Amino acid sequence: MTVPPPHVTLVAAEPELGPALAAVYRRDREFLRPFEPTRSDAFFTDGGQADRLSRLAADERAGTGLPRLISVDGAIEGFIAASSIVRGSFNSANVGYFVGTAVSGRGVCTAALSLLIDEAFERHGLHRLQAGTLVDNVASQRVLTKNGFGEIGLAPRYLQIDGAYRDHILFQLLSDDKRPYSAPSNVSGPAT
Repeated sequence: MTVPPPHVTLVAAEPELGPALAAVYRRDREFLRPFEPTRSDAFFTDGGQADRLSRLAADERAGTGLPRLISVDGAIEGFIAASSIVRGSFNSANVGYFVGTAVSGRGVCTAALSLLIDEAFERHGLHRLQAGTLVDNVASQRVLTKNGFGEIGLAPRYLQIDGAYRDHILFQLLSDDKRPYSAPSNVSGPAT
């Protein structure tokens, strides 16, 4: 039996979606631990995520962030953002994302990143997106390379992840780079 591809949508970060995002973080807390900064217990609460989404929505209004929740077949299953947007001659942002284990391995992150790239370059006029992955995070590296990101180097002890500064491989995509992947018809966004 063939499983149909999921319908992926990007949804604006709104505080009322905090409980749905918190549920994904709680469900996959142990799975995410090796890939993320150390999180306080408050981060995993409905209120903690509502507060976080409120701050991220303010970043978007200020033009310094582009946060989106990843909806899969109508349910919140992850998060993606272009953050630390710097305008002027740099005109660049950092990209980060995650999806829960319930939908991982089904092309959801690849599709969500394609949508975010479209929004960042076409609607917001950014020139460059950068992302970093842990050296051994091959799945995330595949998401980036499928979307046309190229490796630009190794950053020793780049970010504190799970309590220790860890090396990261850095990737970038420029607005005029060729993109080998385009989101299929079951992908839409952003829903704002």
